[in-house]
Amino acid sequence: MGHPQTRYVDVGGAEVAYQVVGQGPPDVVYVTGFGNVDVRWEDPVWAAFLERLASFGRLILFDRRGTGASAAIPDTAMPTWEEWADDVRAVLDSAGSERTVVFAENDGGPTGLLFTAMRPDRVSGLILANTTARRLRAHDYPIGIALEAVDDVAEMWTAGWGTPDMVSRVFPSRANDPEFAQWVAKFLRACATPKNAAAQLRYIFESLDAREALPLIRIPTLVLHSKSNLAYSIEEGRYLADHIDGAKFVELPGGDVAVFTSAPAIEEIGEFLTGERPEVEVDRILTTLLFTDIVGSTERAASLGDQAWRSLLDAHDRTVRDHLRRFRGREINTTGDGFLASFDGPARAIRCALAVAEATQALGIDLHLGLHTGECEVRGDDLGGLAVHIAARIGASAGPGEVLVSSTVKDLVAGSRLDFVDQGDHQLKGVPRSWRLYQAVP
Repeated sequence: MGHPQTRYVDVGGAEVAYQVVGQGPPDVVYVTGFGNVDVRWEDPVWAAFLERLASFGRLILFDRRGTGASAAIPDTAMPTWEEWADDVRAVLDSAGSERTVVFAENDGGPTGLLFTAMRPDRVSGLILANTTARRLRAHDYPIGIALEAVDDVAEMWTAGWGTPDMVSRVFPSRANDPEFAQWVAKFLRACATPKNAAAQLRYIFESLDAREALPLIRIPTLVLHSKSNLAYSIEEGRYLADHIDGAKFVELPGGDVAVFTSAPAIEEIGEFLTGERPEVEVDRILTTLLFTDIVGSTERAASLGDQAWRSLLDAHDRTVRDHLRRFRGREINTTGDGFLASFDGPARAIRCALAVAEATQALGIDLHLGLHTGECEVRGDDLGGLAVHIAARIGASAGPGEVLVSSTVKDLVAGSRLDFVDQGDHQLKGVPRSWRLYQAVP
């Protein structure tokens, strides 16, 4: 699609940056909190998400006053919520949009709520993602954050603002991607300075209460909320859906604070905007999968205690990741005490598994390790399909410290001077037919 042109509109003497992508109807205005309309496109996952949104209609992006490419604001003179809502109005006017769907995310949610309630003639639908109507706890709002915790939260965000350390908190699904971590740090620095970001966050915490707008919203509404994100609790999302008449609530898996990393989110948004559930583009690749799992992890955790077990688990994770980098493996996800990784070569996958088994034994940990090569479905950063289940079942069949491989893997590495011991036929739970398994040995 290419990088869209950034335009400006004057709002009360301040310039607000915006972009228009795609063709409508419908129009969709994306109301975020901290953002930068230019840097956002540099992440391929977010860019693909925006392009997908633009395929459903005409997408209008903007940076609210005080963030990104728009006019800066003093730490001591924050705009009112009505003024932030007026940014939406001005951008829509400049883009020639008479009626739009409001897609509001994170601390852009209250702005979207207020604009929708104040200008129902301009809004045809509302999407709320990982957001809230109020941040602070109250006698009639027990799910908020305690007032005395605001200082700690502001200090935490200030300390991590503009650094890669923020990734594990806001995008846990991509926490092990160092390139993404560096981009997030750059993106945050392009949104605001640490001090100004902290001032805006404090203002949002202490002044926000959009609950009175909720019963005024009488249009189709979709509420999306990532189940375990650390910024907004799932209860805050449910509260929105419960207090907007007819709203649909969808709980998303994972803990990312923004929904551009979520394939289910784009499916829900596509259906909401078009009335039809969009087809999910699925690529298929042939890859070698490695499953690992700590032997007797529950018993070890109970015997060691929480602190010692956490320390040992951290050492295990570092060791596995070091070897994945060494053998060019790609971490797909973790299971708490195990890993799923993929490799573009089966011999390299076997050598990695053998090295991991040896290195973790030196830590006093035995692993079950299983490998299988097969065709997988690629869904974002995740892999799916029968091959994943087969690899998991092979791993579960391995003894302590054993590296078990399927006959497919063994056949593919013929001539590689790797040695195997025939373990006979196995019936893998939930997998058709019996499977010949082999133990890879050093």
